[in-house]
Amino acid sequence: MDLFSRSWAALRAAVAETSDGDFERPSGCVGWLVRDLVCHLVIDAQDVLITLVTPAEAEPTVDAVTYWRLVDPPTGEDPLDALIPRLAAAYGEPRLLKFHLDDVGSAAGRAAGLADPAVRVGTRDEVLTVGDYLSAYVLEWTLHHLDLIAHLPSAAGPPAETLAAARASLERIAGAPFPASFSDQDALLIGTGRRTPADAERAALGDLAGRLPFILG
Repeated sequence: MDLFSRSWAALRAAVAETSDGDFERPSGCVGWLVRDLVCHLVIDAQDVLITLVTPAEAEPTVDAVTYWRLVDPPTGEDPLDALIPRLAAAYGEPRLLKFHLDDVGSAAGRAAGLADPAVRVGTRDEVLTVGDYLSAYVLEWTLHHLDLIAHLPSAAGPPAETLAAARASLERIAGAPFPASFSDQDALLIGTGRRTPADAERAALGDLAGRLPFILG
C-alpha cells in the first residue's frame, strides 16, 4: 500500500512538473506523445477508483503477479489505444490534462489509502484482494513514469524503492531474475521491450534473452 502511494505520488508530481512544450514530445509508449500517456493515466486513475468500489465475495482468482497477462506488442489497432490520442488532443491545453489528472488522481490516491487491503474486489473478470491490486499497480505506475521521462532527460525518475519493487514483480512474472549487473531501470526497460539490449547485455541475459520482451496487459 505504501509503495502504491509513493509510486503514484511521484508519477503525478512528475506530470505536474512537465512543461507544456514537453507534452508534445514522444513518450516511451510507442506511438504516444507525452500528452497521450497522461490521458491514459487519467483513465488508469478512474479504473482504480472503479475497482476499489467494486467488492467481490468470490475467492481470489489472481494475485499481484498473476493479475498481469503477457500479451502481443501493441499494433495501434486496438480501439482504446487508438482513442487515447484523439481524447488527449481534445483537451486542447496541457493545463487541462494536468488538472484532470490531479483531480481524479488525487481521489484515487485517497481511496487507496482508505481501503482495507484484505477486502476482495473485482476487475477484468477477476477477483483479488485490494492489497494485491494496489501492489500490481506499483509496476504500472513505475513503468509509466519511465515512459513519461523517456525523452525528458532533466525530469525526475521513479523512487528507488518503487523501481526495486517493480523489478521484483517483473522477475516473478518472468519466472527468472535479470542479471545482477542490470540496474533496476534497465531491467524494466529491457524486460518490457522499451529498450533493445546491447550485445553485452544480451549475452548476460542468457536464455532469458530469447523470451523477451514481456509485454504486460
